[in-house]
Amino acid sequence: MDSVDTEVLKSAVAWLDAGHKATLATVTRTWGSAPRPVGAMLVIRDDGHVVGSVSGGCVEDDLIERVRAHQMKGGKPEVVTYGVTADQAARFGLPCGGTLQLVLESVTAESQLKELLATIERHELVARFLDMESGTVRLQSGRWSDVLEYDGKTLKSVHGPHWRLLIIGAGQTSRFLAQMAQALDYQVTVCDPREEYADEWNVPGVALVRGYPDDVVLQMNPDPHLAVVAVTHDPKLDDAALTEALKSPAFYVGALGSRLNNEKRRLRLAEFDLSADEIARLHGPVGLKIGSKTPAEIAVAIVAEMTAVRRGVKLDSIGAPAAPATPNADPFACRT
Repeated sequence: MDSVDTEVLKSAVAWLDAGHKATLATVTRTWGSAPRPVGAMLVIRDDGHVVGSVSGGCVEDDLIERVRAHQMKGGKPEVVTYGVTADQAARFGLPCGGTLQLVLESVTAESQLKELLATIERHELVARFLDMESGTVRLQSGRWSDVLEYDGKTLKSVHGPHWRLLIIGAGQTSRFLAQMAQALDYQVTVCDPREEYADEWNVPGVALVRGYPDDVVLQMNPDPHLAVVAVTHDPKLDDAALTEALKSPAFYVGALGSRLNNEKRRLRLAEFDLSADEIARLHGPVGLKIGSKTPAEIAVAIVAEMTAVRRGVKLDSIGAPAAPATPNADPFACRT
C-alpha cells in the first residue's frame, strides 16, 4: 500500500487514542480521470484536521465540512459519490469530468486499525473486510493477487507491501536500493551466499537469505508483483538469478553493469534455455539513464525505472540522457 495511506492509519489511531472522533474515507471506484487511485485513504478529525488525500483538494474540503457539520450518520458506514454531473465535476475540481466514489466510516476501537498496523509493520499482507450494514470489521491474511473489492455490502481493502523486490547481492548499492524500495512499500529480500557480504548486512526490515540465487528466485514463486535486480558484478550469481527471473512472470528484471558487460551477459544467457523474447526483457544497464555514478544515485535510477514499468510508462518516451560533462568519459562506465 501507499506509504501516505499508512500515515493515514497511524493518524487515525493516534487521534482515537487522544480522545478525538475521526472519519476514514476510502476510494472504492473512479470513472474517467482521477487524481488518486482506488484504495487511497483520507482521515478527518472531528475538528477538521486531515491526513491523506483522495482527490486534488476540493473533495477534501467538502468532506471536512461534512465532518465539522456532523453530517455523517455515525456508526453505519456510508457511500459518497462526487462528480456524477459536469457541474459537480467542475465544483469539486475533478479533471475531465471524473467521478469518485468513497466509503466513509467512523473510526472506533472495533475498526481494528491497531491490529492492521501491527500486521503491516511485520511486512505482511492483510485483507480488511468492512461490513456496510453493521460496521463490523474482520482481518485475514492477504494474498499477492488480492485487490480492493466493493459490492455495496462489503468493502475489502488490501494493506501491506503489495509489491516485492528481490536484490541479488548485499553490497553498498543494495543498501540504498533496499531502503528506497521500502519507502515505496516493497517487501524487500536480499540474497547473497557470500559470507563476506551477507555477514555485514544490517538493513532493518529486509530479509537476508544465503541460498544460491536461482534457487531463491524459484522459492519466491515469482508473480507479476515481483521485481528482481542483480547487482553483484559476479556472473555466476547474477546470471543464475536472471536465468530463472527472465522465464518468470516478474514484472521487472534488471542487472547492474555497463552496456558492454550487459551485451556479454545477453550472449551468455542465450546459451541457456532462454528465448530471444525472454532475454529482451532484461533491463541492463539497469535503471533510467540519469547519469548515475554513486550507489545512491544508481538506486534512485533503479527504483525510478521500476516505478515507470509498474505504471505502464513507455521508457523510450522519457528521453535521452544529457551529454557527459567530461569529454573523455568512458562510454562503458558502470552507470545507469
